Amino acid sequence: MTPPVALDAMGGDHGPAETVAGAVAACRAHRVPVVLVGEEARLTAELRRHGATGEIAVVRADDAVPMTERGPAAAAMTASSLAVGCRLVSAGEAGALVSAGSTGAVVACAMRGIGRADGVLRPALAVALPTLGGGVSVLVDAGATADPSPAMVAQFALLGAGYARSVLACADPVVGLLSIGSEPGKGNRLSRQAEELLAAAPVRFHGTVEGHDVLTGRVDVIVTDGFTGNVVLKSVEGCVRTALAMVAEEGIASPERLAAVARRYDPQTHGGAALLGLRGTVVVAHGSSGAATVARACVMAYALAGQGPVAGIGSAAAEPVP
Repeated sequence: MTPPVALDAMGGDHGPAETVAGAVAACRAHRVPVVLVGEEARLTAELRRHGATGEIAVVRADDAVPMTERGPAAAAMTASSLAVGCRLVSAGEAGALVSAGSTGAVVACAMRGIGRADGVLRPALAVALPTLGGGVSVLVDAGATADPSPAMVAQFALLGAGYARSVLACADPVVGLLSIGSEPGKGNRLSRQAEELLAAAPVRFHGTVEGHDVLTGRVDVIVTDGFTGNVVLKSVEGCVRTALAMVAEEGIASPERLAAVARRYDPQTHGGAALLGLRGTVVVAHGSSGAATVARACVMAYALAGQGPVAGIGSAAAEPVP
């Protein structure tokens, strides 16, 4: 039986008010076991407010990582809810960790408390983006490592391909490197060097792709650095909202059909991003996550932990990069 999901109940812009509500929803509506990690008195009070006292366990953590903390200093806060949650995963007492805290803090704490899989240089965030025709493409890295080396970017492609195979059932994923043109050798120094490595890597490499290819399904995995990937992700979410609002103003489609499209790109639908390359399962949710998004992230994390792919992707995909 898969252990419960450890939820960093102190993380996110809204703190326990939303994380506890999300945990209750995950437990009641989706049958996902959750352990809340954080300030015991506050979490107990929130559980009482939802009539869930005794329904969800609380693990005490006397500190919380501020949303403004984005670096290694977070890993030194060993009494934080993030650090305690990581230790639960490392000890096998939790099957996965979910946090809506600062991405940089989650990455730092996970690397220290859970550890990287053998051979992995840096973890990477993977987000599944709906594409034309009902398919899905994996965007990686979506924000874990802003300034990676070319070797790291090449390895992100291997991690993303492993995720596509294991989680999305894509038998032979095609990888594209995000750049400013589709011709070989275009781009900045990082993309050019990463392109050379990917051409010799054990992956089905399509070559470079451009920003307008992200949602077309041209490739199964879109690989880039974390800075660019995070900009792309938020641009996609914003552009979808804006485009649908414009269509609604023109009365071209029914509100119901527009809402159905919007839901495909709503964080409440996908919950969060999987942090690949670790020895355990970690899902990072939006910092602004409300209860519904937190609940979805818990569902996603529990499913990933149950399949056992995310931890395994690291060792399986971390092939030597030329």
